[in-house]
Amino acid sequence: MAEYSAFSLLKNALTGNKDWKPAWRKPDPKASYDVIVIGGGGHGLSTAYYLAKEHGITNVAVLEKGWLGSGNVGRNTTAVRSNYLLPQNTRFYEHSMKLWENLSHDLNYNVMFSQRGCLNLAHTPAQLDDYARRGNAMRHLGVDADLMSVDQIKRLVPALDVSGSSRFPVLGGLMQRRAGSARHDAVAWGYARGADRRGVDIIENCEVTGFLRDGGSITGVSTTRGEIRAKKVALAVAGSTGRVMQLAGISHMPIESHVLQAFVSESLKPIIDTILTFGMGHFYISQSDKGGLVYGGDLDGYNSYAQRGSLPIVDEVMSEMVALFPGLARVRMLRSWGGLCDMTMDGSPIITTGPLPGMYLNCGWCYGGFKATPASGWCFAHTIAKDEPHEFNAPFTLDRFYRGLVIDDKGQGATPRLH
Repeated sequence: MAEYSAFSLLKNALTGNKDWKPAWRKPDPKASYDVIVIGGGGHGLSTAYYLAKEHGITNVAVLEKGWLGSGNVGRNTTAVRSNYLLPQNTRFYEHSMKLWENLSHDLNYNVMFSQRGCLNLAHTPAQLDDYARRGNAMRHLGVDADLMSVDQIKRLVPALDVSGSSRFPVLGGLMQRRAGSARHDAVAWGYARGADRRGVDIIENCEVTGFLRDGGSITGVSTTRGEIRAKKVALAVAGSTGRVMQLAGISHMPIESHVLQAFVSESLKPIIDTILTFGMGHFYISQSDKGGLVYGGDLDGYNSYAQRGSLPIVDEVMSEMVALFPGLARVRMLRSWGGLCDMTMDGSPIITTGPLPGMYLNCGWCYGGFKATPASGWCFAHTIAKDEPHEFNAPFTLDRFYRGLVIDDKGQGATPRLH
């Protein structure tokens, strides 16, 4: 497969770019594999990559019902951060951050990871105190965190309304400077290429229609391209988890599927050199390398499997943006899209063995799926290879909801859509 370097770039530029090799193969499925990973998004592809790289398991197939990266990995706002409060989440997402920091070099593929920082705005004294608590908790676990004053925020984001007459006065904020953003498509392509180079079969347009069983154990899948057997079957299908699990006979899961919309504006000159979140509502914004403002907000308030949202959320998100940046009121929205979020009861993910013998489950990412991509695949690969979790994902069990060991970082209780 193609090896990317300055020399290959120069060589192909001089020869009309006619000799580039495909980034990954288009194989037909084999009759059997050691591991089948269902889902060709970021988490499925990273799982296959780390199975091969870290554990030497290369007889792996990634099955994607559409084209590679057609799901959430290409339908998000690209934020990467590890600014969590609870230690279970902080350790996991900080491991992901460290993988992000070396990911382009590891994959030999530029994922355009830009550590521009993530600033959470505080609008009340109580909220600022809460951010100080979170920042201290982060620092205790070795994660960078800085509490910023209004003057510092004004210098960092001059376009932000921090005046006393603003609708939601800004009193300060919590900054994680190592946070940032990455190019979502490049992440999918980089992991796909990396997995393919290590022998993994990436099989597109191959929808799973059922599971093969030997007694109570899962021994493979039936697909639109025939039956495929495997010693282990791993699910990483994000918002479609409930539907795929029903094919295995499991009708109740502690998750709900909701649409999360995202938006991009027309291109502007640079005005926001960080990721910014709104403390008095659910809103986040950054600026892409093309100049478009990339922003989003809350979930649509109903369960859905659609990849499009509703107009009330559009109105809410635009209102919050204008409250923070009145000068953007006349900027035109270029396009919007929707991704499927599988929201757990406590807002934290599930990476575990089971719930059936021969099955492995990766789901429940709520809002955190993209930034978790490296650590999710890394930990899921360890769980599949060793039949036990790594310490980073050991708390993210399926039975924690029965045992009362919830990981409620946001403090919203057992209400999936609020996480």
